Amino acid sequence: MANHYYSENPETAHDLHQWSFELAGKNFQFVTDSGVFSRGTVDYGSRVLIEHFEAEDLPAGTLLDVGCGYGPIGLALAHRTQRPVEMIDVNNRAVELAQENAKRNGIEADIHQSNIYETLHQETYAVIISNPPIRAGKKVVHQILIEAEPLLEVGGSLTIVIQKKQGAPSAKSRMEEVFGNAEIVAKDKGYYIIRSIKE
Repeated sequence: MANHYYSENPETAHDLHQWSFELAGKNFQFVTDSGVFSRGTVDYGSRVLIEHFEAEDLPAGTLLDVGCGYGPIGLALAHRTQRPVEMIDVNNRAVELAQENAKRNGIEADIHQSNIYETLHQETYAVIISNPPIRAGKKVVHQILIEAEPLLEVGGSLTIVIQKKQGAPSAKSRMEEVFGNAEIVAKDKGYYIIRSIKE
């Protein structure tokens, strides 16, 4: 049975929850369901990523949220940066929830199903962000890092959140290999925010 949040079609029974959470200075209303990641609250890693994300020095253009889940990162950053946002997830249930959450919060975003970067609506992005699906395995996480580089505009950034014990050091090394740079922007309770800039 496909019950993982990184499955295309989770088969767990629906169990809808509605709750609110403040992100980026806005009180968001979320609806979540079984079969999606961290459905009871915005997970700590996502909160740290939102808090430490900086877009001021980046080129104009779209922000791509990879593995968006029910939408907290992409929607919060759409609100804060006022950039166009595209949000993708392999999990159809997560995509439907993210679409619903965008509507509930009055945020426009292009939200659709895609297995990593298979189905994108643009050729390049100013920003790629991800709270990568650690449980899908290192191969998937590193594919997100490696394949981000050709999709970024020059000067654009890839920013991820990953726990030290779940592979932050190896993710940072891989980003350094691919981009020639990788900076730990923040560390908070074992979560690392790592950013690479396309030069």
